[in-house]
Amino acid sequence: MLKVEMLSTGDEVLHGQIVDTNAAWLADYLFENGFPMTRRNTVGDNLEALAAILQERSQQADIVIVNGGLGPTSDDLSAEAAAKAAGVGLELHEEWLAHMEQFFSSRGRVMAPSNRKQAMIPAGSEMVDNPVGTACGFAMTLNRAVIFFTPGVPSEFRQMVQQQIVPRLRQRFPEVEPPVCLRLTTFGRSESDLAQSLDSLTLPPGVVMGYRSSMPIIELKLTGPAKAREAMEAVWPKVREVAGESLIFEGTEGLPAQLARRLQEKPLRLSLSEQFTAGLLALQLRSAGAPLLDSEVLTDRDETLQEAAQRAAALVQKAGSELTLVVGAMRDEQLNIVLCTPVGLHAVRLKFSANRHALRTRQEVCAMMALNMLRRWLNDAPVTSEHGWVQVVEAFSQ
Repeated sequence: MLKVEMLSTGDEVLHGQIVDTNAAWLADYLFENGFPMTRRNTVGDNLEALAAILQERSQQADIVIVNGGLGPTSDDLSAEAAAKAAGVGLELHEEWLAHMEQFFSSRGRVMAPSNRKQAMIPAGSEMVDNPVGTACGFAMTLNRAVIFFTPGVPSEFRQMVQQQIVPRLRQRFPEVEPPVCLRLTTFGRSESDLAQSLDSLTLPPGVVMGYRSSMPIIELKLTGPAKAREAMEAVWPKVREVAGESLIFEGTEGLPAQLARRLQEKPLRLSLSEQFTAGLLALQLRSAGAPLLDSEVLTDRDETLQEAAQRAAALVQKAGSELTLVVGAMRDEQLNIVLCTPVGLHAVRLKFSANRHALRTRQEVCAMMALNMLRRWLNDAPVTSEHGWVQVVEAFSQ
């Protein structure tokens, strides 16, 4: 088994002043491509510590991806630490220097002398192209490991991994195959409830059932080697059966993207009126390319379910849309959601259990409830359903 590691650098990462989103993205991307990460380390801006961990991990790992420390300032130490660990000097990469000068001149700027540092890489290393920035990536072999050095800027880092590093890994390790990962996402059931129903499932050899809880959804993942695909697909209907009514989508498309696609296919246009969710529905759906007309965010108001239904019907006329989705205010742990369609109106008043979550989480739960009503209607399923700790206290259709 290949040992694949990541080394994140920088005091701001080590001390938690920024969230290491690069590490989460890389772990997921490498896993999907058949190079699952086996270890992660973080080191601050200290030359001796960086050189020491490069020496240490290069004797244990097969692949190390170092992130950060390739900038022009004095605390960017990755190239110097790599040279120190390898016992070589730094040398100027003339081609990259010319690239940087062109980068600045094409933007009407003069390159600062400090940027010259970004073209200094350890002697004997291989330049790894950065198509969108000035930090010169590079790769070197140290002890048993091939080590890639990348900039910390997420947009630069991700392009380099996708376009430069993973293709090199595929050439170096052609026997590696991406795993098969079947996914579905549920809403309204707890992780323990799902696990209790799935624990007795007999899985093919080398296949594991995984759970990812991210309030308000639970993702179920069946992961195994490529050779087990047929056996995994034979088991997958049983996982769907366990998920039952709580299943909201399969794969990684996401519910807003699924709804945007279905609305475009119909075609149907949607208008929104939000109070408690404060524009979250509009943000999610518009980001996914949904055909939205009017979207309004109102201040909280006391409103009966019947009044909310009347407002939804009026909004259809005002906006000229085929569909309207209304999310009311939260009052005494109760909230109205109304979906107005070309063939009828569906209104529901929900009661939530005691406030256990932060405001943003509660808004996301309510947004998911509303989106799920729309999903169920588009799929010709009953619009109203119970969701565990969310109780339906009043509902009607007309």
